[in-house]
Amino acid sequence: MSQRRLTHRRVLTAVAVRQLTTPGRYSDGNGLYLVVDPSGARRWLLRIVVQGRRRDIGLGSAWLVPLATAREAAIEMRRLARIGGDPVAERRRRRAVATTFKVAARTVHAETVASWKNARHAASWLTTLETYAFPIIGDRPVDQIEPADILRVLSPIWLTKSETARRVRQRMHTVFDWARIAAGLRGSNPVDGVERGLPKQVDRGEHYAAMSYRDIPAFMAQLRQRSVGNPPLLAFEFLILTASRTNEVLLASWDEIDFGGATWTIPAVRMKGNEMHIVPLSKRALTVLSQMKAGAGVQGLVFPGQRPGRPLSNMVFLMTLRRMGLAVTAHGFRSTFRDWAAEETDFPNFVVEKALAHAIENKVEAAYRRGDLIKKRRELMDAWSVYCAGDTSKLEPERVRLEPKLQLTEGSPRDDAVEEYGVDGGNPDAATAPN
Repeated sequence: MSQRRLTHRRVLTAVAVRQLTTPGRYSDGNGLYLVVDPSGARRWLLRIVVQGRRRDIGLGSAWLVPLATAREAAIEMRRLARIGGDPVAERRRRRAVATTFKVAARTVHAETVASWKNARHAASWLTTLETYAFPIIGDRPVDQIEPADILRVLSPIWLTKSETARRVRQRMHTVFDWARIAAGLRGSNPVDGVERGLPKQVDRGEHYAAMSYRDIPAFMAQLRQRSVGNPPLLAFEFLILTASRTNEVLLASWDEIDFGGATWTIPAVRMKGNEMHIVPLSKRALTVLSQMKAGAGVQGLVFPGQRPGRPLSNMVFLMTLRRMGLAVTAHGFRSTFRDWAAEETDFPNFVVEKALAHAIENKVEAAYRRGDLIKKRRELMDAWSVYCAGDTSKLEPERVRLEPKLQLTEGSPRDDAVEEYGVDGGNPDAATAPN
């Protein structure tokens, strides 16, 4: 038998509202009910017909909304419904009017932050809006913001900070989409089509600055001279040897490493494509891990930062390169690896793409990768490791064109210089790379 009951009482009193504790639905007349839940919570419910359909509309908690206020709200909603209006839509519209962009953005961030894998990205999502959007439209009600206001936000940074501007635009679009659904904002999204009022960005097709693969042996030799006992530089070498992304390396943990099978298994939650990725480890990559194992043990992160339990900074590799006087990026070494594989080896393209954890679009190639691709990728990574070491005796002479003429500047990194950036911190957007 249901615990809920409907009384025949015609009119409630303020005293009765406070004292009713038995679960059920108590009528005040004209479709207004006090609902007492089994938990003891009390709330108002209005049952009316809106545009030919019966609707149950919540009017709030009885702890916050007095009986008199609930009756007034019910009368207003019934009056609107009689003339063909929609009380729920009207309430959402009023809420939208009262919701500022700042409030909406923070609400969207709070509701979605738990779904993001990268804590730095979660923080930067709101930070970019606080920096560029809030000063201009933050205190404006969302229903009063127009495309011209969006242009005022984006124009100052559209060409000078192109990538940041695109992120701000996308995040503002998300906020207004939420406002249309959750707050009843009417009309189109003011961010739609705003690009037509902005100049063309010239850097959309730019790639991350990469080193020529011919310079890799000399660079790696310089890196190894300084990497013994230096976790940041060992992590950098490991990144290059595995052709991995920065955050994949920084957050690598020992339980992902299989020394016996010579593999590193990156869980799907840390991969851009949300698929588990197995990386075959070369002998040199295993040596790097053994050095870290000897120095830091096999608990927690493979490449820990200075603070217990925290990873190295996502700026550590970039700052190393800057102190070496090199105008390239850590992510660019993935392009270096790809260029080397295309120019100096006969490995199929889909093997290289799989090594980079890229999706294979060709269906025939995608089907083939179910076969012995791990073996082929191990051969590829072993060949890359040998090339990085500059050992031409282990490669086919006609396929090798080493030009170890890379000259590092006087500002080569010292241990203390790297450690300056070897703690958790840095630009949240700096380590996020799309490929």
